[in-house]
Amino acid sequence: MQKQSKKLALGGKAKVYKFDRDHQYSLSDFNQPLGMEMNPENRWVKKAAMIPWDEIEDRYAELFPSKVGMPAKPLRTALGSLLIQKEYGYSDRELVEQIKENPYYQYFIGLPGYEYKAPFVPSLLVEFRKRLDENVLAEINEMIAAYNNPDDSSDDDSNGGGNSADNTNTENDNQLACEPENEGTLILDATCAPQNIAYPQDINLLNEARENLESIIDQICDEYNFYKPRMYREKARKAYLALAKCRKRTGKRIRKAIGQQLRFISRDLGYIDMFVLYNDVVLNDKQKKRLFVLKELYEQQKYMYDNKTHKVKDRIVSISQPYIRPIVRGKAKAPVEFGAKLDMSIDEKGIARLEKLSFDAYNEEDVLVTAIENYRKRTGHYPERVLVDQIYRNQKNRAYCKSRKIRISGKALGRPKKNPTLEEKKIAHQDNMDRIEVERGFSLAKRCFGMGLITTKLDITTRSSIALSILAMNLGNLARAFLLAAFYPIFLLSLQNNEQFKLLDY
Repeated sequence: MQKQSKKLALGGKAKVYKFDRDHQYSLSDFNQPLGMEMNPENRWVKKAAMIPWDEIEDRYAELFPSKVGMPAKPLRTALGSLLIQKEYGYSDRELVEQIKENPYYQYFIGLPGYEYKAPFVPSLLVEFRKRLDENVLAEINEMIAAYNNPDDSSDDDSNGGGNSADNTNTENDNQLACEPENEGTLILDATCAPQNIAYPQDINLLNEARENLESIIDQICDEYNFYKPRMYREKARKAYLALAKCRKRTGKRIRKAIGQQLRFISRDLGYIDMFVLYNDVVLNDKQKKRLFVLKELYEQQKYMYDNKTHKVKDRIVSISQPYIRPIVRGKAKAPVEFGAKLDMSIDEKGIARLEKLSFDAYNEEDVLVTAIENYRKRTGHYPERVLVDQIYRNQKNRAYCKSRKIRISGKALGRPKKNPTLEEKKIAHQDNMDRIEVERGFSLAKRCFGMGLITTKLDITTRSSIALSILAMNLGNLARAFLLAAFYPIFLLSLQNNEQFKLLDY
């Protein structure tokens, strides 16, 4: 598994990573042209100072075990570029242009000085996302959090609150008795990161599948100089448009159009099987992958057509991104979303972490124990309270928290109390107020850091994009907290001076 991840990270090509300690790490080392004077209080200068580049670079170099090959771009260039892209939502081409024109961006990604020149080609950003996968970004997230909270006693064996579910229920009573006192807060909730795909309709998916099969057949016939078989393209297209342009679609009419497209697809699949079996045709890797997806889509649609149902296991909703699944969330705006489902936790310091990420629907109640154990690995103790939604508060999770003296938010099981005390009301109200922080985190990540619409195309780059959104949000929150801590005393002093002036005027 480790070799496979390294191969994916390298993009299938051998590359060597060379440490360049001569890169600038402070604004004084940045080579500025004559007449340019950069502001040391700029936010990108402040953000660059909040990231432990040397420590992260040592971890990044492990992704390049080869000693020969083309030298890879430095870690600061890769991570810094992706963070800028998440901050503003640039496309890959636009990001390169913005970096070329902005000296602060060039300083942030570690260039030795300002130069009106593209630092890399836009396609290299895909390789950056492959190398910086969700596990590496989770480690970087922990490094940045520890670097900006030096008093935090974190465990070196922590995996950054990743998706690993170790043996969480193996502690015995003697170990629990030796546990330190619980402190801190853990907030946990789930959401969906929508993918940028067209709304999946059966007739549209079948029409796209038919066109893909026709394209594969054309490529085979052109390469092997075969006569093209009869595929009835015009009839198939006309049958599809008859429904696509129809304003009032009845169930009978939809079923008829789906049956027609299924028969066209079945004929095209038969042609390809005939080429492969009887004419020694060898498909390339791209054609094999696409054909596998198209056959799976055909089997699913045929099953739903024959059984007159709209449900099937692992339903494909996008041919170009077959790993995406429908996620039923039950929200008023969008009852069903198409993208990755994730659980995100926030601790008492406001640091967000990705606890679980999956393209398949899952029950989030199973994530609570893992999130609490990850918190214990990071801090050395359990949280004093856990603020979660109702779905997490089942009997199993309640018993787990009770055995570890963790207070879980929400109402207790059974009949409610007739006369709750004022203290209990205050605690319940405060828990509800504090739990809003995770909802705020979701809103901030989706509105300002690109998690509201994921535009990457691959499985691994989609996971990386979601992890980058959380990392960029944490970095923005840390920079905001730093600015508030720096200017708050000045603000208080100005208020005191105003009060003194008011007294003098009086």
